[in-house]
Amino acid sequence: MSTPQMPPWLQEQIMKLQQSQQNLQSIMTQKQHLEMEKAETAKALEELKKVTEGDAVYKHAGTVLIKSTKKELVDELEEKQEMAKTRVIVLEKQETRVKESLKEQESKITEMMKSGSANSPPAEDNPRK
Repeated sequence: MSTPQMPPWLQEQIMKLQQSQQNLQSIMTQKQHLEMEKAETAKALEELKKVTEGDAVYKHAGTVLIKSTKKELVDELEEKQEMAKTRVIVLEKQETRVKESLKEQESKITEMMKSGSANSPPAEDNPRK
C-alpha cells in the first residue's frame, strides 16, 4: 500500500508557509541585532557623558581608532541610536504582518485538509473557473 502523494497546490501552499516562517525568523534575528546595537550605543553614550570636555576620546573607523571630540561622538551615537529605534519599529511592523499572514496561511491549509478536498484545489485558487 503506497502513501497518497500530496497534491501540487497543497505543496505550493506549504512552501509559501515555510518561506513566510523563514522570513519571520530573519526579521526577528535582525530585530534582535538592532536591540543589542541600541543597548551598546546607550552604554557608550552613558560612558561618554561621564567624560569631561578636555579628555581625549576616540572612535572606531574600521580597524583603527581616530581621535574625535566628545560632542561629535555624542551626536554620532545619538543619531545611530535614533536610526536603530526607527529600524526596530519598521521590523516590528513587518513582524506583525508576517505573523498575521502565517496565521492565515496555516488556517487555509488546515481548512483545505479538513474539507477533504485534498485531491483538488479550493475554488478560489482553481485557475480553471
